[in-house]
Amino acid sequence: MGFEVRVATPEDAVGIAGVWAAAMPHLVKTARGIEAELRKTTTRVVLVAVDGEAVIGYGNIYRPADEVAPRVRITVHVPPVERERGIGSALADQVTAVAVEAGAHKLLTVVADEDASKAFAERRGFVVGRRMSHSRAELSAVPEVAAVPDGLRLVDYTAVDPRSLWEAHAAVAGDDPSGLSHISAYEDWLKHDWDHPDLRLDLSAAVLDGDRVVSFVTTTADPERRVIWSNLTGTVPAYRGRGLAKVVKSAALTRSRDAGFEQAFTGNDAANKPMLAVNEWLGYRVAAAAWTAEKTLQPVDQTPEAAEQPSGPAEQTSEPVEQQR
Repeated sequence: MGFEVRVATPEDAVGIAGVWAAAMPHLVKTARGIEAELRKTTTRVVLVAVDGEAVIGYGNIYRPADEVAPRVRITVHVPPVERERGIGSALADQVTAVAVEAGAHKLLTVVADEDASKAFAERRGFVVGRRMSHSRAELSAVPEVAAVPDGLRLVDYTAVDPRSLWEAHAAVAGDDPSGLSHISAYEDWLKHDWDHPDLRLDLSAAVLDGDRVVSFVTTTADPERRVIWSNLTGTVPAYRGRGLAKVVKSAALTRSRDAGFEQAFTGNDAANKPMLAVNEWLGYRVAAAAWTAEKTLQPVDQTPEAAEQPSGPAEQTSEPVEQQR
């Protein structure tokens, strides 16, 4: 076989970043950010496939927080040059075994829009579902900041109360049609999201009503590659229909442009017409596509021990996609 699968350590961060760059180059996943995730994580199990000292594959599971876990997120990545060696299958088997042991009833992943990747998923019992798009914008061409409605205030995240932002996240996460957005408990969110090294507070934008966050976009950035990723865009339900997504996203992109970044990337459910329209106005154009895929592990009334262990997820997946609420 020529490789082994083991639990990842912080020392694997550079290798993992290389896997991400080869498999999903539009995402922002720096070695510094990955190292911090591996030092802090309590909600994920992260695995790597290694050949000698080289990291040649990556897998993780978002460990279920509840005793009953209807559906959990998983990820498996193998760089194109390392495929056809059984690396994806080995990682998929171990990730799935962890999910079963943790009591998961369903797995949710994302599959690249390639025949081989979709076939990989389907052979392992996954049902390919919703289409997603990954889009790119040249920051030199983005429009100027949209007008802020009267009575509201536009700020970056340095002027935001973290708890108010977390509450806004919680208000919109369940509306994501792809099922990929999620929100953890506040203390965990502070540790893993708010304090993440790749988060740029100065390039993330929010609209406030008083001190309350009512619309926001969270930006992660890779200064070496000069690229940004819009990790989540949301507007709380009572404030929708007022153009606030245009306000926060145009502010984030123009600030990123002025800070020397060159390209912006984002991902969307392909049926999310409101956010797709905002992104088209901002100059985003579709660069790639992907599909969500889901697999049932066991009925909800079965225990993990009673269920037959499945074989695993698709070989290529992506991180949470942006959604307009």
